[in-house]
Parts: sequence; structure tokens; C-alpha cells
Amino acid sequence: MKHVNRTITVLVFIFLYIPMIALAVASFNQGLDIATFKGFTFRQYANLFRDETLLTLLRNSLIIAILSSLLATFFGTMAAVGIHSMKGQMRKAVMTLTNIPMTNPDIVTGVALLFAFTGTMLKINSILGFWTLLIAHITFNLPYVILNVMPKLQQMDPDLEEAALDLGCTPFQAFTKVVIHEIMPGIISGALMAFTMSLDDFVISYFVTGSSFITLPVEIYNYTKKPIQPKIYALFTLMFAVILILMVVMNLLQARSEKRVQHGAQRRVRG
Repeated sequence: MKHVNRTITVLVFIFLYIPMIALAVASFNQGLDIATFKGFTFRQYANLFRDETLLTLLRNSLIIAILSSLLATFFGTMAAVGIHSMKGQMRKAVMTLTNIPMTNPDIVTGVALLFAFTGTMLKINSILGFWTLLIAHITFNLPYVILNVMPKLQQMDPDLEEAALDLGCTPFQAFTKVVIHEIMPGIISGALMAFTMSLDDFVISYFVTGSSFITLPVEIYNYTKKPIQPKIYALFTLMFAVILILMVVMNLLQARSEKRVQHGAQRRVRG
């Protein structure tokens, strides 16, 4: 049975990553046909970095991703602390409401935000733009931040904050010097997840973006309506590499945090 499980696992990973490997290989291909490799070259990457339109779109996506992830991390962390202070059924009810946006179809969220911003289809061009896009990204990123911070709050020893208060710290000092320090791995993980979710979002962005400020995923949709230029393969490969690195960093932080919790529990048992 173990061999069967391992075989299935390998097949799943092959199915998941072969398209990205093929895309990466195509980004180094001298030819225009993705099915025929005619030689290794960095020309597609050079063409990418000479394309001012794509670089502007990438800059727009990075601006939205960075700002929305930072703001969502701040508000999400504060919300997680507030939810953690609740008791019993109230906490469960609020967490259920918090998790609903993550299971809600993106197209439903996108249309709902569109009508929340405009109220009528007649005002789209004059209202939709940078700010509506930023607000939308903060909105759908908040649950992911809360989901990452809540477990760290639950793992934290409540006596630590009380000890800080007994030693003369104000509630604010106890929060910034003790609580934030203890839940920092969850905050960082939430910020990284929010950044990746924002960077590659298309469906929600498509409904709330305007002609004055367009992100890369929205514009790439127009590229797919005609033969894709090889420099797009290079762009996708770079984006995949960045997201992969962020995911590895997030997993390492989570593993490090779990080890620290285990060591702390072992010390308390020994003591």
C-alpha cells in the first residue's frame, strides 16, 4: 500500500509541475514554437525587460500586492487578536463568518464588490481604478491573514502577557513587546500568503479594475486571445519562481515556529 501511495504522490506532483517546467523550458527556447526546442537563449528575458508596457503592468501588480498585503496584515492581525479575546460560541460564529469569503466563488466576490463600489453599471469608468482595486485586494486577503495569526495566538502562553503587565508594562507595551513577538511567524506567513494571493489574482481584479490602473493578470487575459509571445513565458517563469521562493520561506517559518513551540512545551514539562 505504501508503494501505491508513493506512486500516486509522484504522479500528482508530475501532473502539477510538468506544465510549469515546460513553460520554463520554453522561456529559454530560441524558437517560437513551444513544442520544438531549437537552442538555449536568454533573448526572451532580454525582450521582457525591454518591454515598457509589461514592466509597467508588473509594477502596478507589485504596488497593489505590497500595499494590500501590508494593510491586510495590519488589520487582519488586529482582527485576529480581537477574535481571540472572544469566548465560546461567539468566537466560533465570528470565525465562521471570517472563513466564508475564502470559500465564496471569486466571481461572486468580484461582482459583489463591483456593485458595492459603483451601485450602477453606468459609473464604472469614472469610479473604478487604483483605490477600488486596493480595497478589493485588502478585503479578500484579510481572512488569510486571520487564518495564519489565530493558531499562533492559541499556541501562545497567556501567562506571558500577564507577567509583562506584572513587571510594569502598559497593555500597549505588553502587546507590542510580548504578543507581537510570539505571533510574528503567523504574521509573516499571513503577509506572504496575502502577497502571493494578490499578485496573481485575476477574477476579482477583473471586475474592480478601471482603465486608469490595470494589473498584469488582467492584461495577460487579453494576451491569451492571440498567439502568446515567448517573452510572456519568461514573465510567467519569473513570477512562478518568486511565488515558489515565498512559499518555501513561509513553510520554513512555520516549521521553525512549530519547533520552538515543541521545545517550550518540553521545557515546561521538565520544569
